[in-house]
Amino acid sequence: MAKEDYGQLAKEVVAAVGGKENIVNVTNCMTRLRFVLKDDTIPNKDEVSKIKGVKGVMNQGGQYQVIIGTHVSEVVKFVKTEAGITENSKAVNKEDYQVMKKDSLWNRFFKVISGCIMPMIGPMIAGGILKGILVILTTIGVLTNTDGTYLVLYAAADAILYFMPIIVGFSCGKIFDCNPYTTATIGATLVYPNLVAAIAAEGGITFLHIPVSTTTYANTLFPIILASFFASKVEKLAKKVIPQMIQLMIVPTIVLAITVPLSYLVIGPVMQYVSNGLSTIVCAIFNFSPILGGLLFGAFWQLVVLLGLHAAFIPVLINNLVTLGSDPINAILGLTVWALAGVALGYSLRTKDPDKRSAGFGSLASALCGVTEPAIYSIAVPNMKLFACAWVGGGISGAILGGLGAKLYALAGDGFFRIPGMINPAGLDISFYGFIACAALAFIVSAVLAYIVQGKEEKKN
Repeated sequence: MAKEDYGQLAKEVVAAVGGKENIVNVTNCMTRLRFVLKDDTIPNKDEVSKIKGVKGVMNQGGQYQVIIGTHVSEVVKFVKTEAGITENSKAVNKEDYQVMKKDSLWNRFFKVISGCIMPMIGPMIAGGILKGILVILTTIGVLTNTDGTYLVLYAAADAILYFMPIIVGFSCGKIFDCNPYTTATIGATLVYPNLVAAIAAEGGITFLHIPVSTTTYANTLFPIILASFFASKVEKLAKKVIPQMIQLMIVPTIVLAITVPLSYLVIGPVMQYVSNGLSTIVCAIFNFSPILGGLLFGAFWQLVVLLGLHAAFIPVLINNLVTLGSDPINAILGLTVWALAGVALGYSLRTKDPDKRSAGFGSLASALCGVTEPAIYSIAVPNMKLFACAWVGGGISGAILGGLGAKLYALAGDGFFRIPGMINPAGLDISFYGFIACAALAFIVSAVLAYIVQGKEEKKN
């Protein structure tokens, strides 16, 4: 689609989802416009799907998702303009995120979590890729971990994780309808160097004679989310009792004076226990049978992507990574992309239609770069037998990788970009070599099966 058509596409999509009055916010992922709507019963799925340039529609996980393609990052600019959403607009409102009070509790919770976390996914993936590259460079002796070049690049890679409470705090402020700079400041206090050092020192510190937990909050996610939610309640209450003339100064003072101590004394420790418990439970289920877990995740993860629910797992996967330092589950998920890439290759080599062959190779290239939606919607969904080929290839390779005990050590992209994230900071091990071998296996098995299945389809036609 030509750029000059983006404006018309945006106009039609905005109108079809209920107009700008029905749009709370809109963001995008690799291929989809992700709308948060006040009333998601207004759009007619068939009408939205008929719009030229729209490849599909999903209404899952609290988001109305309009599938556009890899050029969605350009389209979303026109959509935001059409919807009247700017950086300074009051587009995100906590009450709106409740979807007129009638949406499910799960969807409302997911919208909040998604809004808090999704903005930082890109930089987190970039950090994972940088860390992988640095491990490779130190392993082959190009750099050492004391070189200035290494230290600067490692800081660029690790900063978003270390200072996560600040970044997430800012996003939470927008979602919870609270001053985002106040919530970012609350996040900053959780990693404030002098305070962290004092708490960690022998004997620790007290606040009003109450001992402060020695828990550290760098690389944490859930404590700042709950702290920001509490801060929004305090701010709302303070604005009711403080005269408007002095609210600018006094309201943040009250919010910080109440929320920061409470974060250290109650919110932080409680949420850390919850966070650690969540990671322990998830990993315990997986560790009960890594082979079975690898088989199931490797086979059917892309079905979760198809349903648009994959973002719901992001908090758990990120929490595993920052709490445990590695994640065996996300290691498996990377294989499913290679399985779909294999399906795209087998399909492309076998189909006789030049247009389908061209689209197939395009989907292959996209999948190898980590974007699976083109392969899903143009190849797998129209013929579920081809999708099943990816399930087989991903399931077999996932079971093997799970049995090998491989782990993801840094959040990275998918396809080729996943490989750096599989590098153990201590050096190359089975996670790296096993992932490459299993990715190749998923790719080859899926490609061969897809070639056979597509061949049978060609004979039918």
